[in-house]
Amino acid sequence: MMSTMKPKGRVRSVAAMAVAMVWPVWAAAPQAVPPQGTPVVVAQPAGGAGAPVPQAPAAAAKPGAAAKPGAPPPPAAVAPPPDYVIGPDDVLTISLWKDTTVNGDVTVRPDGKISVAFLNEIQAAGLTPEQLRAVLTTAFSSYQTDPTVTLVVKQINSRKVYITGEVGRAGTYPLTEHMTVLNLISVAGGLSAYADKDNISVLRVVNGATVRIAKLNYGDITDGNAKAFKQNIELKPGDQVIVK
Repeated sequence: MMSTMKPKGRVRSVAAMAVAMVWPVWAAAPQAVPPQGTPVVVAQPAGGAGAPVPQAPAAAAKPGAAAKPGAPPPPAAVAPPPDYVIGPDDVLTISLWKDTTVNGDVTVRPDGKISVAFLNEIQAAGLTPEQLRAVLTTAFSSYQTDPTVTLVVKQINSRKVYITGEVGRAGTYPLTEHMTVLNLISVAGGLSAYADKDNISVLRVVNGATVRIAKLNYGDITDGNAKAFKQNIELKPGDQVIVK
């Protein structure tokens, strides 16, 4: 009788040991097996097959966004000064409504002319931007009914002044707004040690002739002589300052 009971006791002991070994593992990670009936979500790799690609919402078109004939031209790339006239080396942007073959940038040649599609050569130097636009509008009327021409100034390279003689860096300089003789001398590196400070001349072309329009006494100006301040005139395109 005793011999038949021992195997059953051993079986129970082995089963108890197995339960004891398995229980801590199952209890430690209950989330590994979700409860029955819970939906399982499978993560998709970013950009994987079937993954939706987010799209930015289309921007609503603003009323009046499309260009219309006769609409005001876009703002110029640069703001020309009030007395600005087109000159050699200036860069202009020209566009013709409904004809993109004309649209683009043109550079004023040394002879003062520009080349425009359908029109060949057009004189530009010496005109204001509005005057040139009117000339182009009239010229394009032979190719298009009631043409709308836009002209903007992209770069101003023609407004230059010159300084020679006893200065640090003689040469050609762009004319900035309200530049005076003393401003130009400063930009050119100042007077040299050998400069005649009492004999600085400003030359200008007037009615086709070069004339001296001013004579400066640099020493009087820098010493604060009020009367000498009037000698420090504002320069215009093409002016030449000579320091002896």
